[in-house]
Amino acid sequence: MYKILTLNKISPYGLDNFDRKTYTYGTEMENPDAIIVRSAKMHDMEFSPNTVAIARAGAGVNNIPLERCSEQGIVVFNTPGANANAVKELTICGLFLASRKVIAATEFAKGLKDTPDEDVAKQAENGKGAFAGPEIKGKKLGVIGLGAIGVLVANAAKNLGMEVYGYDPYLSVDAAWSLSHSVHHAKSTQEIFATCDYITIHVPLNNETRDLINDSSIAGMKDGVRILNFSRGELVNTDDIIEALGTGKVAAYVTDFINEKLIGVPGVVAIPHLGASTPESEDNCARMAALELVNYLENGNIRNSVNMPNSVMDRNTAFRVCIIHKNIPNMLTQITTVFTNANINIVDLSNRSKGDYAYTMIDIDEYVHTELVEQIKAIDGVIRIRVIK
Repeated sequence: MYKILTLNKISPYGLDNFDRKTYTYGTEMENPDAIIVRSAKMHDMEFSPNTVAIARAGAGVNNIPLERCSEQGIVVFNTPGANANAVKELTICGLFLASRKVIAATEFAKGLKDTPDEDVAKQAENGKGAFAGPEIKGKKLGVIGLGAIGVLVANAAKNLGMEVYGYDPYLSVDAAWSLSHSVHHAKSTQEIFATCDYITIHVPLNNETRDLINDSSIAGMKDGVRILNFSRGELVNTDDIIEALGTGKVAAYVTDFINEKLIGVPGVVAIPHLGASTPESEDNCARMAALELVNYLENGNIRNSVNMPNSVMDRNTAFRVCIIHKNIPNMLTQITTVFTNANINIVDLSNRSKGDYAYTMIDIDEYVHTELVEQIKAIDGVIRIRVIK
């Protein structure tokens, strides 16, 4: 029986993928085999030696201690693309909010409460000039990051009549196939900054992308640029964006990541992290996360891991040996030698690496004795071994 710890409320649409004959799950679970999480902070959490996997029902994983998980042989999954449509829709909404000052206008309209009825229409007509804004049709939109969300945003904006420029040095084959052929391929972020009237960011947060939008990059943008951030708050330097809004260099900043400094700043539309807050998105993320855990626990397959190499191999034997180890020379030879010395035939083998870590799956027809497992564990650089029957 596999035990799954749930750290947040997880959609039943996801949990129903755990066969109750094989799995038990809940918010109180000692020594779980795996964890499924949404936004709970895990950096101070101690992991059981039994825990072999964590699935984040969402794309971002900065609430999970990735390096510590790697060192302990815990595979961390995320669910790329599962919430892409939800974030795309809110980003498109953000384009309109950046242009038409709808939020400020509705607040003005609320202020007409208790005004005599015959005066409401007149005051509304007199006040509307303060909220005028441009149409998006024909304007240039720069999309930085062409992953699952960025591609959808680029295509949708193109269909709305915008001229779209996209930049992503790591554009995948699948994304390239999905991207509209009429999207201009920018060669750098600087080209986006210098060219576009609107800029939307869809990249992960890391040391290279932190403060991607700052005083220096803003200086290279068009006057009156409108910036959207539905990825991570730290991609935009708060102090620098506030200063640029004050000078008029930036006309509007729409973000899904509110902080205390941004509240009440003219030109800021701060949304309380609603990007993936749709029932459809939560269902999709939960289902993908659950299926990733099932495939790993039952078959050893890794798909959509952020800290280990992806590795999927069809299974046609009674036993599969799964080994997480350091990505160093001679590891595979040492591992296979253990099987050779035990006179065990290897039917199939997969070996993949990612950075400092590697993952090997070995399919055999014979039962794996404890002695063989201990021999593999004793190899310098082996982090974790599992035998799946």
